Amino acid sequence: MDKNKKRNRYDLEERTAKFGEEIIKFSKKIPKTTESVPVISQLVKAGTSIGANYCEATEAESKRDFSHKISISKKEVKEVKHWLRMIVASEPKSKEEARELWSEAHELNLIFGKIRRSCDKRK
Repeated sequence: MDKNKKRNRYDLEERTAKFGEEIIKFSKKIPKTTESVPVISQLVKAGTSIGANYCEATEAESKRDFSHKISISKKEVKEVKHWLRMIVASEPKSKEEARELWSEAHELNLIFGKIRRSCDKRK
């Protein structure tokens, strides 16, 4: 793994931005049907808001505000996992790519959970 790729893996702001970009790219590949359009919309909203909320957290005005924004990022990640499952239900051909995104979402969920628990311990 090259140095920049490894560094970005630990740069959560960059990682969440890349994840949002990958969600957008993935959503463009899903055939637009009556069932998929609202699910795609929800997926994109949740997938792109993870990074936005993380950016807000890094500029938080207090520890409480930081913890709250991290919690929102964590909730959005869980929502992404749900919407990915629904996409696969409506478009089974997307399963493999959705699985890769789900795996990254799972890792982000674990990271945000750890950050949140660390915040709780400091209270």
